[in-house]
Amino acid sequence: MHKSQITSIFNKKHYQTEIEPSKLIVTCVLAIFGICMIIPFIWMISASMKYEVDVFKFPIEWIPERTRVIQNYRDVWAGEAPFALYYLNSIKVTVISTFIALLIASLAAYGFSKIRFVGRDKLFLLFIATMVIPDQITILPRFMYFKWLGIYDSHLCLIFSVMFSITAIFFLRQAMNSIPMELSESARMDGAGHLVIYLKIILPLARPSLATLAILKFIWTWNDYQNPLIFLTSPKLFTIQLGVKMFSDRYGSFYSLIMAAAVSAILPLFIVFFIGQKNVIEGITAGSVKG
Repeated sequence: MHKSQITSIFNKKHYQTEIEPSKLIVTCVLAIFGICMIIPFIWMISASMKYEVDVFKFPIEWIPERTRVIQNYRDVWAGEAPFALYYLNSIKVTVISTFIALLIASLAAYGFSKIRFVGRDKLFLLFIATMVIPDQITILPRFMYFKWLGIYDSHLCLIFSVMFSITAIFFLRQAMNSIPMELSESARMDGAGHLVIYLKIILPLARPSLATLAILKFIWTWNDYQNPLIFLTSPKLFTIQLGVKMFSDRYGSFYSLIMAAAVSAILPLFIVFFIGQKNVIEGITAGSVKG
């Protein structure tokens, strides 16, 4: 081995040894920050299992000596507030909205990334420019539009409100741009149309990005409080976020029950994330190694 190469390797190892303490410090800081972020969540779970008199007991009993888990969650799910109905409403709106949003965004992203047409880039810039418009500005026009269509106070207006996302189109367009154009051109030379290329080539390769976007869209829609508050008036149509608000108004002095309701409301988010986390990690690490 050449002397300069040996010197270079030694310098690299020496440099890596020098930066190890800084990496350790950064890791410790991030670990402390992560613990601080998760402590309120752990306290919420702990409080949901306690008797009311033990909720604010100090020092905190993270694992309570006496529990009231079954009774607390029974009061939430079998009480006066129909939590099961709120759950079904939220699942219906969230799943349908997420599916339609992914379909529209993926089709638009395919058009902007893989189809050449006059004014494509200018039209995309026009789409991106609309991202600066706050969602609150469109509330009144949407309210009037839904009234005119006769779909106000229905789940359909909630779905229409969130099924189109400029952010989703931008995200998927950037992901599809990283897919080599040669794949689409080769398929086109073999006689494949745009629909076949979209379904058989582009979507499978963009699966990590689609999974990431699906999780984010699911979380955004599930946690949406503004749209249901404005566009729903019938209690039987309320989503879980309005249900938790009504529950907290009714049982505002019972923190153990409120925490049980909150845990019930966020449980689907954890389930969705754990199911799709593999694809999310693939999406984050995609393209990080070249060979």
